[in-house]
Amino acid sequence: MLVDFYQLGSSPVEQIIASIAEKLLSQDGRLLVVAEDEGVLARLDRMLWDQAPTSFLPHGLAGGAEDARQPILLSTSPDAPNLARNMLIADGQWREAALAYDRAFYLFDAATLEAARLAWKLLAGREGVERRYWAQEDGKWVKKA
Repeated sequence: MLVDFYQLGSSPVEQIIASIAEKLLSQDGRLLVVAEDEGVLARLDRMLWDQAPTSFLPHGLAGGAEDARQPILLSTSPDAPNLARNMLIADGQWREAALAYDRAFYLFDAATLEAARLAWKLLAGREGVERRYWAQEDGKWVKKA
């Protein structure tokens, strides 16, 4: 399983999540986006709906009757009723449940940097886990480790 650590820079988190989601959808993947704060999920939900018609990303907030059909599901829980094999942690709080997925995207900022460092260390040497670290430079993602 692959864990991609993304250190947030100047780009809005919603824009980064939309970019990752769009790429996964183009590969017929499904995504579970997890954050403890429902306000974060509500902002992301609005942003995904407000995209231009050519860039609409089909999604839903967890807790509805159609959860299983959503290609992108926004949730406070690490469980994926949409059968996603990709989990995106949007709030910088590592969840061990991410290791049950094929791939995890772990977004963190300056406020959650120490938690990200701890997660990086805890995952070191774990069998079947590959870690990658990405940071933004001049508006582009650069693999640092």
